[in-house]
Amino acid sequence: MNDEAPHSDGQFDESVADQYDDSTEPEFDPEVIASTVDFLAGLAGDGRALELAIGTGRIALPLAARGVPVAGIDLSRPMVNRLRAKPGAEAIEVAIGDYSTTLVEGEFSLVYLLYNTIENLTTQAAQVAAFRNAARHLAPGGCFVIECLIPDLRRLPEGATAVVFDIGERHWGIDEYDVANQGLISHHFTVVGGKVEYGAWPFRYVWPAELDLMAEMAGLRLRERWSGWTREPFTSESRKHISVWEPPGDA
Repeated sequence: MNDEAPHSDGQFDESVADQYDDSTEPEFDPEVIASTVDFLAGLAGDGRALELAIGTGRIALPLAARGVPVAGIDLSRPMVNRLRAKPGAEAIEVAIGDYSTTLVEGEFSLVYLLYNTIENLTTQAAQVAAFRNAARHLAPGGCFVIECLIPDLRRLPEGATAVVFDIGERHWGIDEYDVANQGLISHHFTVVGGKVEYGAWPFRYVWPAELDLMAEMAGLRLRERWSGWTREPFTSESRKHISVWEPPGDA
């Protein structure tokens, strides 16, 4: 597998940034955002938080409004420009760069990476680097949080390579899998202004156990894992996980 160019800001260009906050995905529901912020604020305590792939501030802004000092890293200038135009953004420091390698000054009691964004890094080496970079920023007693879907391979019939994950009046979504290489291309057909627009984005899907190994390589170990932001138990039927890792001496 090629370890070069793990991802690019082309995935989140002006056209994507313009529509990003208009999403109807569950992650943009105010109740989900509130639960997410409650969870993260509890882990941050009196310390600072660093969001990897901060985007337009969906979580960073309400977390900062709770009194948690927040900083961020993001590769996409168009997404960060949307963040900077919002009330409260002046308090948030954002570094432009690849979150797997970019450094931010200081230490943080919480580093977090949400909404499946670990999979935007399309090589294993880049995902490992993201864990090491997160660990590099942690203060003593700090923790690293990832939210990520469980790969949906159980819906993939034998011999098939694609799964339709959404059919609606204005959007059709198809995930195309490369099982041998843990590759995924997400195809989207969206009706905009009476015309169908097409976009496709590459990912590298990853299992919780593999993330645990990446954490160990970065000097972290699993502290807790849930299937939702209100700490629903993680089971074999869970469709996503929220995992928290910490340095071994912090247990």
